[in-house]
Amino acid sequence: MINPAEFVERVTVWLREEIRNAKAKGGVLGISGGIDSAVVALLLKRALGDNMLGLIMPCHSSSKDIDDALELVRSFEIPYRVVDLSPVYDAFLAVLEETDRKGDTALANIKPRLRMTTLYYFANRFNYLVVGTGNKSELEVGYFTKYGDGGVDLLPIGSLVKSEVREVARYLGVPEKIISKPPTAGLWEGQTDEGEMGITYEAIDSYLIEGKGEPDIIKKIENMRERNKHKRVPPKVFLFNR
Repeated sequence: MINPAEFVERVTVWLREEIRNAKAKGGVLGISGGIDSAVVALLLKRALGDNMLGLIMPCHSSSKDIDDALELVRSFEIPYRVVDLSPVYDAFLAVLEETDRKGDTALANIKPRLRMTTLYYFANRFNYLVVGTGNKSELEVGYFTKYGDGGVDLLPIGSLVKSEVREVARYLGVPEKIISKPPTAGLWEGQTDEGEMGITYEAIDSYLIEGKGEPDIIKKIENMRERNKHKRVPPKVFLFNR
């Protein structure tokens, strides 16, 4: 397992260097009320002080998640704004002549894409970089929305599996209720990451770190990696030789 103190020290330096090398003034991230965004928010706060912005972007979201996000930013004095995307989402569905349906992935993925657009608006406005909250467990199996939460400039916890994120969270002082609650992308009411994937983070972490797991679990993980491979590589360009 990792040494949380060493990780925090090194990633803090890395964040400062990446922001400086990009000639940016700071970083912006989405804060959902979950563990990953809490960890990244506190890392950014350490690295950049007030040269950051946390965006709480509810889109028919759980009031509990909003409350947890607000408690985090207020407790740690993180600069933040609340941007309610619910009416934008509703208007877009009206244009599509669609009705919101629980479990409809095509519609649910609109939400993280609206958040990505909002993040880049503020990034452009303040000359910030968009800092993502994806971890290795999600990135490896492609559990993220392409051009949604996958549309970022930096991924400070992208080399940590979920169990390691929890270690860093406790080191940073993230509230235990955020650490222990079931991870969710907030795509629809009652949605959880593990429920949607049909596999636990513990199983994914074990396979990624140790190469161990039940045969059916390993097959499921490898199938997810193969199916979502397109998310983890740049768009293919047709090479026309003149």
